[in-house]
Amino acid sequence: MTLRLFAAILAFALSSPAFAETADLASMARAKGTPEIPGLKMVWLSPWGDVAKSHPWRNIIVHQTEGPAGSARNGAAEQHKNPTRRGVMVWVETDGTVYWAVADDLVPTHTDGADRNDNKYIDNSKTYHQVNKDTSIGVEFAGNFPDVTRGPTEAQVAAWRVLVKVLRARYRIPLDRVYAHNWIDFKDARYCEGCALATMAREWGD
Repeated sequence: MTLRLFAAILAFALSSPAFAETADLASMARAKGTPEIPGLKMVWLSPWGDVAKSHPWRNIIVHQTEGPAGSARNGAAEQHKNPTRRGVMVWVETDGTVYWAVADDLVPTHTDGADRNDNKYIDNSKTYHQVNKDTSIGVEFAGNFPDVTRGPTEAQVAAWRVLVKVLRARYRIPLDRVYAHNWIDFKDARYCEGCALATMAREWGD
């Protein structure tokens, strides 16, 4: 391939809508305040601060709460009042609404029972002391009550497709550091918590 041909291909790629959208999203994800993010209905209980001063997040953990539709809003509100309580930074309602509950320089309590290396239920030797509340952003998807085997709604999946890219871009988290709760700790024999959503994220790629 000649240098001229390579330059032409690169120029075309850079000018394509898909590239522009990715570049814009990445830039937006590093912003402050309460940006309007295309594809997301975001309720900002805690605006973004300076990303350089955020906690050094290295992973994303997907949770599913055994709560009914509407519980994400209440959970996020309680989390906002008490940021370090048992819960997560980001909550996703069944209609796809995303609640950013906690400032990203604070550390909520989640997966507090998962950081062990006894391999009692699953092989957690690779995630021990590596994937826990101190290193990981928790995202909670509401709505699998009373049937915990119920998967995420179409609206939640659509929101997640954008949200996971935003989280990864903002904190520069590699794709292989998106985890389901059940991948780091067994929770419930009836279902695999977060597995479908984490698998989707990895399959979607960058």
